[in-house]
Amino acid sequence: MSVVIIGFVVLLFIILVLRMPIAFAMGVVGFFGFAILQGLTWDNLFSFRWTAALTMASSRVTETVQEYSLSVIPLFILMGNFVTRTGLSQELYNASYAFLGHRRGGLAMSTVLACGGFSAICGSSLATSATMAKVAMPPMRKFGYSDSLATASIAAGGTLGILIPPSVILVIYGLLTETSIRELFAAGFIPGFLGILLYMAAVRYVVWRNPSAGPAGERMTFKERVQALKGIWGVLLLFVIVMGGIYLGIFTPTEAAGIGAGGAFIIGLARRSLSFSAIIETLVDTTRTSAMLFSVVIGALIFSDFINRAGLPDALLGFVTGLDVAPIVVIIAILGIYILLGMVFESLSMLLLTVPVFFPLVQSLGFDLVWFGIVVVVVTEISLITPPVGMNVFVLSAVLRDVNAGTIFRGVTPFWCADIVRLLIIVFVAQVSLFLPELLYR
Repeated sequence: MSVVIIGFVVLLFIILVLRMPIAFAMGVVGFFGFAILQGLTWDNLFSFRWTAALTMASSRVTETVQEYSLSVIPLFILMGNFVTRTGLSQELYNASYAFLGHRRGGLAMSTVLACGGFSAICGSSLATSATMAKVAMPPMRKFGYSDSLATASIAAGGTLGILIPPSVILVIYGLLTETSIRELFAAGFIPGFLGILLYMAAVRYVVWRNPSAGPAGERMTFKERVQALKGIWGVLLLFVIVMGGIYLGIFTPTEAAGIGAGGAFIIGLARRSLSFSAIIETLVDTTRTSAMLFSVVIGALIFSDFINRAGLPDALLGFVTGLDVAPIVVIIAILGIYILLGMVFESLSMLLLTVPVFFPLVQSLGFDLVWFGIVVVVVTEISLITPPVGMNVFVLSAVLRDVNAGTIFRGVTPFWCADIVRLLIIVFVAQVSLFLPELLYR
């Protein structure tokens, strides 16, 4: 049994290295692995009854498509796409700049803060990075910021999109582990805010070491600051309604997603930034992204059925128990695996590959799955800005063609160091992520 598990896990990694889409790679490996566990061999390949494997795969497809809670994914994606179309990112940056721009490194700190605000209504790291690059890079270049600091603040700030709720990654984690999505959203708020503060501290460290990397901008008057705040009413209103409704139990995450998508659409119409063609493009893009995510979730669930049927979680638990080490040592080892995988896999692939394997073990050791979800997402954030496969870095490099990826990677070093500090805080002080869920729902 162990030989089958190891063989198919190795096969999965080989297929992924050969660039097969992860949805198909996990689905195919999970399907044939499950069939082999049912007795499939080379000798009976043409006479084997495929009923059990086909039933498992087909039930995963139909159940996933019919799952009501999964409708939260396309609705939050639609909300983020409408928000991106309305140009609210510019207002967020203007408001952040009004209060922080006059400080040394202030424009970079404004970028981080604006990324955090945009993440709160977008939910996508890559979209946040690509959008804020167009908004924040021109003023930072105008004031003579170094390309490394300017791009690093955008790349690092963009990672907040998968943690600050509403987060599609947290939704997928909740579905894979059957964990409360509203508790995950509550748990992500304080670590997300902590990330903003630590990224700002990273900016201050950079300009302390090299003052010319981030010159001070212009100081705004009190009237100009008030005017800048008026421009973000749409963001604040949308966030308060969506997340306030979830936290207070007024409506479910799925209902909140629908209200958020409708609210973003109304704001776009009020700002006259949504033409008919823009609406159609937004709907098509949302459909395409949702179909991709549904495909990878189905593939992950098929793969999860295989490894559970093969007994991998029980084997891992038995192995760990035999080592006779403290449970926190196991968590640290898992984090080490995540950091290594993050160097070669993009964030969603890493999450889908590992969560079905690790979460039964973590649960058996007595850890809270909500806490573990935040830990996993923070590690995933780190993978978005670390070489050689930092997706946010390559998105920025594609948007800003005159800045090479090496420059951005050098610039983000203080930021992923700040992420390591945040990760250690969350791991060893669990209440940082569990305070709000326990206060609101337990």
